[in-house]
Amino acid sequence: MNGMAARRALKAVLVDLSGTLHVEDTAIPGAQEALKRLRAAPVTIRFVTNTTKECKRTLLERLRRLQFDISEDEIFTSLTAARNLLEQKDVRPMLLVDDSALPDFEGIATDGPNAVLIGLAPEHFSYQRMNLAFRLVLDGAPIIAIHKARYYKKKDGLSLGPGPFVTALEYATDTKAIVVGKPEKTFFLEALRSTGCCPEEAVMIGDDCRDDIGGAQDTGMLGILVKTGKYRPGDEARISPAPHLTCDSFPQAVDHILKNLL
Repeated sequence: MNGMAARRALKAVLVDLSGTLHVEDTAIPGAQEALKRLRAAPVTIRFVTNTTKECKRTLLERLRRLQFDISEDEIFTSLTAARNLLEQKDVRPMLLVDDSALPDFEGIATDGPNAVLIGLAPEHFSYQRMNLAFRLVLDGAPIIAIHKARYYKKKDGLSLGPGPFVTALEYATDTKAIVVGKPEKTFFLEALRSTGCCPEEAVMIGDDCRDDIGGAQDTGMLGILVKTGKYRPGDEARISPAPHLTCDSFPQAVDHILKNLL
């Protein structure tokens, strides 16, 4: 295990939300209890999620309804990261996002847009709206993708994510989008910043082999893949290096951390 030599004592645990703690309005069995056990350990916890449709408030309300003990400042989402980037770049975006995401962009100027911010927006992905975005990009507006996931898990099955729509705009305009969320290194580092820990002191738990585990491990963290949410058999073989560990669900991941990583 050569990559392990540089590891330090574990100080931070990053946990994905959708597919790892819950699927829509159903908690993963035993997850609330497991989170309590993890909180008793000397680690800082952050909940990191590629959401493009739900503002922080909505996420928090759902988690609290499901009896998860989580505070708002522990959640770091791709919407937060996208807003930070818009402010940094000082652009006026066309917001190609779901209406439920808009509260996270309150106060951002959008008149005479000179950028395209794109998330998963099923109600807005009409030919007309996509064409409007296409023309802005042809005129030089950057495409800012909240994330590029290919698909995600809903109650009724796997569903298209924002990735295919971002890729359509990239293909049509022959440009590359700036991607904000997981698996981007900057996303993981920004999520860690408030913990004061470095990647070598952190572990990521998630159901998305590429975006959660591959992204975290490329940043220098350990990754634990759970077989819930969007996981499909054989996923663990899709990334190199392979996940540090693959386990059935979040409670087993917590047990492994408490037993072996502290």
